[in-house]
Amino acid sequence: MSDSNANTTSPTVWITGASSGLGEALAYHYAKHGAHVCLSARSEEKLAAVNNALSTPGAVYPCDVTDNYQLTTTVQGIIDDTGGLDVAILNAGTYQPVKLADLNSDDARALFEINFFSVVRAIELLTPHMVARGRGHIVVVASVAGDVGLPYAATYSASKSALNRLCESLQPELAVAGVNISVVNPGFVKTPLTDKNDFPMPFLISADEAAEIIRTGIDKKKFEIRFPFVMGFLMRRLSRLPKSLLLKITRRMLKDNDPA
Repeated sequence: MSDSNANTTSPTVWITGASSGLGEALAYHYAKHGAHVCLSARSEEKLAAVNNALSTPGAVYPCDVTDNYQLTTTVQGIIDDTGGLDVAILNAGTYQPVKLADLNSDDARALFEINFFSVVRAIELLTPHMVARGRGHIVVVASVAGDVGLPYAATYSASKSALNRLCESLQPELAVAGVNISVVNPGFVKTPLTDKNDFPMPFLISADEAAEIIRTGIDKKKFEIRFPFVMGFLMRRLSRLPKSLLLKITRRMLKDNDPA
């Protein structure tokens, strides 16, 4: 559904996974700074609650990003309703810890459908519109977990690494066409997903703080938005260690030294 009172002079920002956590915080920040915000997630009720709490309400577009038809109609609906999409923040994603004994291809495929393939489909739908306009900004939310393969995060780390390689590969062609792309690599951000973690989360920051960092990075058209600094720096250094040393370190991260 759309808001017929949308301010067409304001930038239009579409945020997926906007019903809670980082997506919700981004919606508040963009609305506060004058954007016309379009919110997507599976729950229309939760989206409506977020939209009603915005300083300037935008529009709600319920969508399951893993459903190609819903994703297609949502993107086209936003473009038709607003006249043009300026920033698309592809934030929807999930995390599920996986121990060796629980690893299976069905769960891995389901996670990749949300974390990776929905992003590919969204970019596929967005690029013709943005390239035709000669402008626009696609923002992909990945994670510093994509830097290295972490214990109990095999499929999650793999999906976030794939997002980074996707953005790196697409950036040159998009830049020639006048379209920006950014990849966001956060450390631990306090959200309903991280609330489920039963281990210490160093350098944990609030979703509100993370949203401000992301919005500032997008405004500066940075390719990579990585934070918090210390966590991002340590993960990058970890990824550059010799593999033999890296694996000794990650082996120590196993709970109770249990491989399964």
